[in-house]
Amino acid sequence: MSLIVAPDPKWPVQAQAEADRWRALELPGLVTIHHIGSTSVPGLPAKPIIDLLPVFETTDACDAVQTRIESIGYEWLGEFGLPGRRYVRLIDPDTGKRLFHAHCYAQGSAEITRHLALRDVLRDNAPLRAAYTSVKARCAALHPGDHQAYGACKADWIDKAETKALEHYS
Repeated sequence: MSLIVAPDPKWPVQAQAEADRWRALELPGLVTIHHIGSTSVPGLPAKPIIDLLPVFETTDACDAVQTRIESIGYEWLGEFGLPGRRYVRLIDPDTGKRLFHAHCYAQGSAEITRHLALRDVLRDNAPLRAAYTSVKARCAALHPGDHQAYGACKADWIDKAETKALEHYS
């Protein structure tokens, strides 16, 4: 079974609906929520898990609303290996399928810029998007069902693409 699926035009709508659920919580310190990752790039195959990037005024403001985020079904995993991030995920309790990942950062974090730069360059650059589609397909074929190996397989390509994207990102 492949980890990636064909692009779904409903992904942006689903991301917006989930961001609206977050906004309805009226979380103190929440600045904005971005849709990131492959599901945010029209035409790009992806794992069918939507990535959000909530931006908070400070890390403390994010930490202060942990229980409110958990109240809408998210599992709080803290930094989860990335300093400065607060990672939460929403899993369908009936199927066990991951639905949403949210990578929360404090305003001004370089990680926000990194994610947005790659998203935007993939949206705007068809040849780069096609190259990434090929990388994703190759890695998914090599590592069916293994999320970690799949991620590691495409990591070098992503690092290079991010570096170039950041050179031109404003």
